[in-house]
Amino acid sequence: MSPEQRPNMPEPPPSPSSSSIFALSYLKLQFFARVRRFLQTKRAQKSIKTRTKAMVNKEEQATITTTVDRQSSDIDDDSVVLQRSVKRLHFGSWEEKEMAALEIEKLAREDAKMRNLMAELGVIPALVGMVASEVAGRQRVAVNALIELANGTYKNKALMVEAGIFSKLPKSMDVLEEPTRQDFAELIQSLSSLANHTQFPLASSEVLPFLIGILESCSSYETKESCLGTLYNLSAVLDNAGPLLSNGAVQTLLRVVSEKEFSEKALATLGHLVVTLMGKKAMENSSLVPESLIEIMTWEDKPKCQELSAYILMILAHQSSALRDKMLKAGIVPVLLEVALLGSPLAQKRALKLLQWFKDERQTRMGPHSGPQTARIAIGSPVNNREAQEGKKLMKDLVKQSLHKNMELITRRANATSGDSSKFKSLVISTSSKSLPC
Repeated sequence: MSPEQRPNMPEPPPSPSSSSIFALSYLKLQFFARVRRFLQTKRAQKSIKTRTKAMVNKEEQATITTTVDRQSSDIDDDSVVLQRSVKRLHFGSWEEKEMAALEIEKLAREDAKMRNLMAELGVIPALVGMVASEVAGRQRVAVNALIELANGTYKNKALMVEAGIFSKLPKSMDVLEEPTRQDFAELIQSLSSLANHTQFPLASSEVLPFLIGILESCSSYETKESCLGTLYNLSAVLDNAGPLLSNGAVQTLLRVVSEKEFSEKALATLGHLVVTLMGKKAMENSSLVPESLIEIMTWEDKPKCQELSAYILMILAHQSSALRDKMLKAGIVPVLLEVALLGSPLAQKRALKLLQWFKDERQTRMGPHSGPQTARIAIGSPVNNREAQEGKKLMKDLVKQSLHKNMELITRRANATSGDSSKFKSLVISTSSKSLPC
């Protein structure tokens, strides 16, 4: 192809000079030198971190080793103490037995696994035997050790019962000091938790007189609380109602309910007993019923006690016209009206139910499965209609009189609990505009 026939092609780039090649090579060398220094720096930092980590791991390992050695030493020390205590408890003198009981109490409190191990080594029967001692100090250290061994272990509690702990209880309260009574009450409460899981060997001639004797004679809050806790656990099993009632538990509990700090537990126990025929009869025959229960319903600061008291009164009033008459004479209706206005929702419900039963006692009869029911009225009978109207009028008058007498008291209480007068006005209007449930 001739030069004239060639198309217009771009000119090739000029060949680089030697100075340009040298400059480019120098830049490349600088770049790679910087990369190498960067990589060397990163490797150095990584090496430092690795050495530091290794040093830290060595220090941690040393610390862990020291801790493990210390724990192993403690375990070894506990094992030595346990072996020595068990040996003294089985074969030592009385003084050595007392020291062993103290050491066993301490070990059982600090380590739950030790409790099971001690039981396997046979310390429980030996400690139960010490409970029968007439020496107060020896008796108390044994009881305290058993309390710790029983803590959270069903098996150990069962072993104590099998070893005859209840037969070792003191026969007289006079020989026991208050701290010892408290220890015994705490131990028996712990063991009474077995009642809900197995056949609790409730020996009425041993356990219940002891508990009730402590409950009636002691002044310690903790001791009374433990005794009431035991009676509550036992009363939850219906088979125990007979022994509880024959040992005077109802009368004791009815005396205790007047003390506000113990009332709730005592009422809950009475609630278990009142559902039995024997328990209901015992309460009906008590001189403290219904006045003590009605008094409890006035405790505005104890809503749970109000609910329990109303529950017991409902059961007692059911199918018992004599009890309903006693309640009316004791002034239950104004109290029920106040609870129906200011009580908790459950207390209000029970109070309204009782008020329904007392609505017209002259024309009510007990149904087979409910409270008093209004007698049936023959349609078209002017006599029955007239009596029904008179009954309604009497009930309305009673409500108005009771509200009038208690309005000032209710107003003060409402203002004390809430400064919102409009809320109280709406309560009064809504309450006064409704008749009692039919």
